[in-house]
Amino acid sequence: MSREVISTPNAPQAIGPYSQAIRCGGFLFLSGQIPLDPKSGEMVGEGDVRAQTRRVMDNICALLESAGGHLGSVAKTTIFLTDLGDFAVVNEVYGSYFGELPPPARSTIQVAALPRGAKVEIEVIALVES
Repeated sequence: MSREVISTPNAPQAIGPYSQAIRCGGFLFLSGQIPLDPKSGEMVGEGDVRAQTRRVMDNICALLESAGGHLGSVAKTTIFLTDLGDFAVVNEVYGSYFGELPPPARSTIQVAALPRGAKVEIEVIALVES
């Protein structure tokens, strides 16, 4: 089974030794997205988990689209939060992106810290035709 690197200028470029996403057969694995603006590379919404979650979801949508997918392609997400007290706000914003779509399976984990001081990071596994 081959691996294909997925990259788009409409999502933040990798800030380390990893790819934005990898397609492996019909599976698409998106690296965890933090709230970086894809044009400037700067953090969005410092201290504002609502704004940060919107930016993260927009980055995810851009990566999915670049691979021929969409939010309906998402099978599993993992949400990392630095404060589980932000869960309700993140859940509200996250859920608004899926609308009437059946939501994917999901895990939410509180972590001590995230890159660049982000409050939220989300990684995705999707099913996308190769």
